[in-house]
Amino acid sequence: MTGGSAEPLRDVIARHGLQASKALGQNFILDRQLLARIAAIPGKLEGAGVYEVGPGPGGLTRALLEAGGSVVAVERDRRCLPALAELQTAYPGQLRLIDGDAMRVDERAEVGAGAHIVSNLPYNVGTALLLRWLGGEAWPPFWQSLTLMFQREVAERIVARPDSEHYGRLSVAAQWRAEARIAMSVHRSAFVPPPKVTSAVVHVVPAEMPAGVSAKVMEQVTAAAFGQRRKMLRQSLKSLGADPARLAAAAGVDATRRAETVPISGFVAMARELANIRSETER
Repeated sequence: MTGGSAEPLRDVIARHGLQASKALGQNFILDRQLLARIAAIPGKLEGAGVYEVGPGPGGLTRALLEAGGSVVAVERDRRCLPALAELQTAYPGQLRLIDGDAMRVDERAEVGAGAHIVSNLPYNVGTALLLRWLGGEAWPPFWQSLTLMFQREVAERIVARPDSEHYGRLSVAAQWRAEARIAMSVHRSAFVPPPKVTSAVVHVVPAEMPAGVSAKVMEQVTAAAFGQRRKMLRQSLKSLGADPARLAAAAGVDATRRAETVPISGFVAMARELANIRSETER
């Protein structure tokens, strides 16, 4: 079943009577060449740990296995487990299945450090999972890279630059201590069933974490700043309990600016200054 002799995914789906579940945000990709291109984005996977969420009938899973990855795949749709079990047989010792909800899985415990996360994420949990993988005080994270499929609009928010239409909390979360890029676009016709929008694969790798900045405080600053997006910083930052003018000054911007005009470095500076202010208050 390996290599060129692999059964077409369309036949696998038909044989197991599978249909994409709208409730689970499923959209299957059938093109093996496209799946191989996605699997190649993280780089060499030979012998590497790979974590996949929502493998469905196993199209991307097979591509990751063919690339030599040691895959841990989490699937909550039990209809897909028999098809995935066939891949376990075809690639002995390379694939471990977790029957469950990815939002409840301790990924670090399951795959260890240095894993590549590669997934055509279910649309209904994609952003929540991304924010979880980008969050937390521990940095560098357990993952070595993220290669994730999103709706194109979400992908553009992840990589957006200041003063652009899509720049917001997700942009800052993805870029303040990581590097994010759109690796490829995927037309809606590549999916079964076709979604209403174009999709894109985002590739994220960890970068150095700025000194003196807490992830929790960073999240608080961006939540306040973008929570009232159309308001000036002098108004939106009041909820943080610190002088907005002092925070804006630390970022090198005027307090009359709006959040979407503040660069990533500005949010880092504001988070650092907020931590300093709180430390002063506690003395």
